[in-house]
Amino acid sequence: MIQTLADWTRLSLHTQLAGNRLQDWGLAAVWLIGVALTVRIVRSLLVTRLAALAARTAAHWDDAAVYALRGTRPLLLTLVALYPAVQSLTLPTLLHRWLIGAAAVGLFVQIGLWASRFAAEMIRNSRANAADDETVTGLSVMSYLARLLIWSLVLLALLDNLGFNVTALLAGLGVGGIAVGLALQNILGDLFSSLSIVLDKPFQIGHFVVVDNYSGTVENIGLKTTRIRSLSGEMLVFSNTDLTKARLRNFKFMQERRIVFAFGVTYDTPPELLRRLPTEVRDIVQAQPQARFDRTHFKDFGDSSLNFEVVYWMTTPDYTAYMDTQQAINLALLDRCAALGVEFAFPTRTVQLQLSAALPVNAVGGTPTARPLQPAATS
Repeated sequence: MIQTLADWTRLSLHTQLAGNRLQDWGLAAVWLIGVALTVRIVRSLLVTRLAALAARTAAHWDDAAVYALRGTRPLLLTLVALYPAVQSLTLPTLLHRWLIGAAAVGLFVQIGLWASRFAAEMIRNSRANAADDETVTGLSVMSYLARLLIWSLVLLALLDNLGFNVTALLAGLGVGGIAVGLALQNILGDLFSSLSIVLDKPFQIGHFVVVDNYSGTVENIGLKTTRIRSLSGEMLVFSNTDLTKARLRNFKFMQERRIVFAFGVTYDTPPELLRRLPTEVRDIVQAQPQARFDRTHFKDFGDSSLNFEVVYWMTTPDYTAYMDTQQAINLALLDRCAALGVEFAFPTRTVQLQLSAALPVNAVGGTPTARPLQPAATS
């Protein structure tokens, strides 16, 4: 009975199926299943072990390597295992070619996953340790470009492995790229402008900027547009090309704020008080905790006032602090001028009429009469 079963088994294994023995089919199936199970087990053990080692170091590359290994896909490596399995079988030419192609796809896609995850994790760790918004924005764009470059190289290598003429393909893409570039020149212009913004850093996320008549805080720098939250609350969207061409004022790096203001007093103010006023204004400005006095001058003779110009510096860029200081200076100046008896001027106009002789006045329908006109003044 046992001998009969052994003979039947031996006969069955040597039975031909689709040009191959059942034994060969079985070995190929066992090989593929074994690879899939081995990948799962080894990935789990290797990742656990390497993660424990990486936690003991301050370097980032080992953390990125662990993250890359976590991206190992058993299905992709099983496709790679098709290559040796196919070599041991006799298959139709077309099927053989397709299976070899599937193995190549699995290999290159898995390599792309490892490389892109490693690069993304390295950049992500750098972003987490970045001390400013400028670096965060730059690393975000670098992450996108790195992944784009990696997958482009993987695609070209895969096509070359599959038998495509990559040189001719690149030449064709070059010609087609010119046409696409002309059609998408605005979009591509915004893309390169975003790279210019990231590399040159005229502004970054969190900066308060003024563009023409618009002002607000930068919230997002995208590949095509930049979004700015205005002071009134709405979202302003600018194309990156427009921003690189605009005259933009960035208040982020302002350390001090120069303030110039003027006031005028009446023409009947005595000269001794005019000489005293600059000293009084200096004392008022110097009494403010965040102000540094620069100068005060009797500037010029106005149409209806004697004009003074005051210049001081705010030692903080905070706009609210500036307004509080200016308010305190204005109120103190009102009190000081009132105490000195100095009046602030306001626009006035005086018209004087003077006649050297009487003008005749004729009454219509009556006797002509005349009376002299006296010099008069109106204000």
